[in-house]
Amino acid sequence: MGVGLFVGVWIARYLGPEQFGLFSFATAFVGLFGAVAGFGLQGIVVRDIIRDPAGKEETLGTAAMLQLLGGLLAYGMILGAIFWLRPDDPLSKTLVAILGSTMLFKASEVVLYWFESQVLSKYIVWVQNGCFLLFAAIKVGLILNHAPLIAFAWATMAEALWVALLMFVMLGLRGPGLRKLQVTITRAKGLLKDSWPLLLSGIAVVIYMKIDQIMLGQMVGDEAVGIYSAAVRISEVWYFIPMVIVASVFPDILNVKERSETVYQKKIQQLYDLLLWLAIIIALIITLTSSHLVNILFGSDYLPSSDVLAIHTWAGLFVALGVAKGKWALAENQHIYSILYQAIGLILNIVFNYYLIPILSASGAAIATLFTVFSNTMLIPMVVNRKQRRTTLNFYLSFFAPFRYIRMLNSYRLKSGNC
Repeated sequence: MGVGLFVGVWIARYLGPEQFGLFSFATAFVGLFGAVAGFGLQGIVVRDIIRDPAGKEETLGTAAMLQLLGGLLAYGMILGAIFWLRPDDPLSKTLVAILGSTMLFKASEVVLYWFESQVLSKYIVWVQNGCFLLFAAIKVGLILNHAPLIAFAWATMAEALWVALLMFVMLGLRGPGLRKLQVTITRAKGLLKDSWPLLLSGIAVVIYMKIDQIMLGQMVGDEAVGIYSAAVRISEVWYFIPMVIVASVFPDILNVKERSETVYQKKIQQLYDLLLWLAIIIALIITLTSSHLVNILFGSDYLPSSDVLAIHTWAGLFVALGVAKGKWALAENQHIYSILYQAIGLILNIVFNYYLIPILSASGAAIATLFTVFSNTMLIPMVVNRKQRRTTLNFYLSFFAPFRYIRMLNSYRLKSGNC
C-alpha cells in the first residue's frame, strides 16, 4: 500500500488533473464489469474444494472456463459501452480497450481460489507482490522518460498478464497442474446455480463503488475525476486498519459468544467504540490538514481536492463500522441482508450523484458518498428487523462512548475511595 500510494501520487503529479482523471475514469469504467467476469465464483469454488477435495480438478477447470467466458463477455460489454458513451473520444476508447483486456485474464483467478482453499496464500502473495514491485519500477521509469498517458495503460495491462501467467506456473508447481483440470457441463450448472446471488451482489457493489467517478466524468469532465480521485486516494489509504483490527479480535469475540451472550454484546460494543473513535480521530486530522496533505502529495494543481478530501474522509466512520458489521452479520446469520443494503446503496448513490454533481462537481460526489454510507449504515437497518435495529443502535451508542467510559471511571474511583 505504501509503494502503491507513492507511485500513484507520482503518476498523478506527472499526468496532471485532466490526464490522471481520464486514466482514473477508464480504470473505474473497466472495474464496473469486473464482477461479470468473476461470476461470483470465488467463495463457491473455495467452499467446494474444501468439501470435495477429490473433485478439485473438475471444480477448478470448470470455474476457469466459466471465468474465461465471463471475461470475454465483460470485454465485449466494456467495448460496446465506451463506444456508446464516448463515440467521439478516441483516447478514452483506446485506454478502456487496453485496460479492459485485463478481463481476459480472469480465468487465472482460479489459482488464487486453490491456494486459498489450502491456506497457502503465500505463493500468490509472492507472485502478485513481485509483479507489482517490478511494474511499479517500470512506471517510475515511464515517468522519468516522459512517457505518454497510453504507456501507463499498457504497463497496467502487462502487469495483469504477467500475474496471470505466473499464477498458472505456480499452480503447476504447487497445485494440481493445468493438464489435470477438467471441464464438465454438470459442474458448470452447479457452480452457476450457487454463485448467481453472489454475482448480483458483486455487480451491485462494484457499481456502487465506481459509479461516482463515471458520473462525474460524464457530467462534468475528466479533470473533475482527477480532482476527486486524488482526494479518494488519501481518504481511503487507512481503510485497511479497521479490517486488520476486526480480523484480529473477532475470532475471540465469537469464542466469548459461546460462553456468555452478555459478555459477547459488551465486547461487540467495545469493538464499535474503538473503530468509530479511531475513525473520528483520523477524520479530524485529515480534515484539519487536508490542504497541506494535498499540496505536499499531489502539488498545487490538485488543491481543489482538499475540499473533496475534507468531506470524503468522514465516510470512513461508517466504512469502519460496516467492516465490523459484516463479521457480526456472518456470526448472526444476517448476511442475506447485505444484498438488500447494496442494492439500496446503489440506488441512493446514483440519485445523490445525479442531483449533487451538477451543483457541486467533485465535492458533490464526495457528499453523495457520505450520504450513501451513512444511510446504509445508520438509517436503513433500523427498519429491517430486530437484530439489525439493535446493532445499529449500538453504533449510535458508540458516539457517546467517551461519556460512558468517564462515568465508569468515576464510578470505579468512588468505589475505590469507599473501600
